Amino acid sequence: MFADNLMELRKYHSLSQEELAEKIGVSRQTLSKYETGESLPDIEKCKTLADIFGITVDDLISYERSDGMGLGVPPKGKHIFGMVKVGEKGQIVIPAKARKIFHIKQGDNLVILGDEAQGIALLKEENLLQLLHLAEDET
Repeated sequence: MFADNLMELRKYHSLSQEELAEKIGVSRQTLSKYETGESLPDIEKCKTLADIFGITVDDLISYERSDGMGLGVPPKGKHIFGMVKVGEKGQIVIPAKARKIFHIKQGDNLVILGDEAQGIALLKEENLLQLLHLAEDET
């Protein structure tokens, strides 16, 4: 996992092995060994790599493509939870991982926002109220 993620992220960010090795303070050969799985960096190098790519250390070392529908490692704070099927009356089931991360529980009210160019977004009612209060305070 780590080796594949590292190579994919390096290429995605258009960095050569030499460039990335320089950024984290190792030789190109050492970086090559990370990418082939021959060796692993210490935790400080993992943190530096995660920061360079804007992802979490956890995603750097353990993200699997199957977690994100075959897509690469997402940026920090961004998630792909999988697919849901829309029911007969328009209902969907929010995946358990999404409910856990966003603290959504039974009985919560969600606001549905839409942008015809970007799609649909869900927002917890209390978060919308906080935004509205902040907007009132600024005026």
